[in-house]
Amino acid sequence: MYYETIFIVNPDISQENTEKLTDGLVEKIEKVGGRIVKRENWGSRPLSYTIANRKRGNYMLLVTDGSADAIKTLEHAISLEERIIRSLTTKLTELSDKPSPLLRRAQAAAKREEVAAEEKAEAAAAAEATAAPEAAVEEKVAEAAPADGADASA
Repeated sequence: MYYETIFIVNPDISQENTEKLTDGLVEKIEKVGGRIVKRENWGSRPLSYTIANRKRGNYMLLVTDGSADAIKTLEHAISLEERIIRSLTTKLTELSDKPSPLLRRAQAAAKREEVAAEEKAEAAAAAEATAAPEAAVEEKVAEAAPADGADASA
C-alpha cells in the first residue's frame, strides 16, 4: 500500500537541516520495514494562512510503500518533531513515476529563469561587441585630430 505524506517545516530551519530532518524520518520508516518510493523537496513556499506566526514554510513530500505500522511510526515521529508545523498523510490508489505538479511547476520556473539569464548574458555580450568598434573609431578620430594650439593650415 502506498501513502503520501506532505509536511511543512518551520521556515527558520535551513534547507540543509530540513534534509537532515527528512533523512531521520526516512530511517525510522525503513527500520519498521517501510520503503520510500518518492521524495521531493518543494522548497520554501507561502502558506495560505499563518501557522505558528509563520507566513512561509519548507514543504516536503514523501511517498511511502509499506504497512500501516510504517505510517503510524512516521506520523508519530512527525508529531514529536517541533520543527514540523503541519503534516498530512493520504492513501494513494495508484503510484505515479512523474514528478508532482508542484515540482514540475518549480522546475519549469527554474528553466525559464535559466533561459532568461542566458538571453541577458547574450544581449550583454552583443552590446559589448558593438560598443568595442565604436570606441576604436573614436580613438582613431582623436589621434587624427590636430593637437591643441597647432595650426591646421600649416
